[in-house]
Amino acid sequence: MTSTDKQPHLPPGFLVVDKPSGMSSMKAVAIVRRKAGGLKTGHAGTLDPLATGVLVLALGRATKSIDLVMSTSKRYRTVIDLTAFTTTDDREGTRSEVSVETPPGIEQIRSELGRFRGEVMQAPPSFSAMKVNGRRAYKLARSGKPPKLEPRKVMVHSIEIIRYEWPELELDLHVGKGFYVRSLARDLGGLLDTGGHCASIRRTAVGHFTLDGAVDPEELADPLPAGMLIDIDTALGLTGNG
Repeated sequence: MTSTDKQPHLPPGFLVVDKPSGMSSMKAVAIVRRKAGGLKTGHAGTLDPLATGVLVLALGRATKSIDLVMSTSKRYRTVIDLTAFTTTDDREGTRSEVSVETPPGIEQIRSELGRFRGEVMQAPPSFSAMKVNGRRAYKLARSGKPPKLEPRKVMVHSIEIIRYEWPELELDLHVGKGFYVRSLARDLGGLLDTGGHCASIRRTAVGHFTLDGAVDPEELADPLPAGMLIDIDTALGLTGNG
C-alpha cells in the first residue's frame, strides 16, 4: 500500500492539533499529511516553534477555506520574563539583561497594559515570517541583518493578568489577526523600563476552535481516522470571533 492509497476515502475537513514546543507548524502539517495518505494539508495560522497549543489544519478541499479561519480572533496564555530583552523576543534568542533596581508593581503593570487594548499599532518581531523585499524577515535576521518592520494596526480585545511574581508576568490574551505575543512582551518591557520577552506562549483558541479534543500530531493514529475530521460546514460555523 502506498502513502496515497493509505486513506483513499478520507473526506475534506479540518483537524485541530495541540502543537508541542519545538515543532514547527510546517512539521505538524507534514506529519498530518503523511498520516492522511498525502492529502493536501495546510495550516490556518503559524505558531512559533517555541509556542504550543491550537493549530487548525485544513485537509483536501477545506484548504480553500483557510483564510476564513485565519481571519478569526485568537486566545493565548503567555509568561513574560521582565529581566531581559532577547533577539527573538522569546527565550530562544540571545539575552540582553536589564538591571532593575525596583521591580514594577502590579498597578503600574496594569496601567501600562491599558495602552495595548483596542486597536493599536504594533511592529512585528524581527524574527517573524513577514516578508521584506520578497524575503522572510527571520531569514534576514539570522544572516545578521535584522530588518526594521513598520508598525501595523492590530486589535486587542482583552488582556487579563493571571499571575505576577517578579520577574514573571502571566497574561491571558484575546486578540485579532496579525497580533504578535512576542511584540507585546518586548513593548511592555520598554514601557516599564525592564526587559521583556516571552518565556512561554500557548494558543488556547482560534475562533471557536479550542484545545478540547486537540491531539499532539505525533500521537494521531496512522492512517488518520476520518472521524477525527470536522466537516467543512461545521467548521465554518465555528469561525466566529469567539
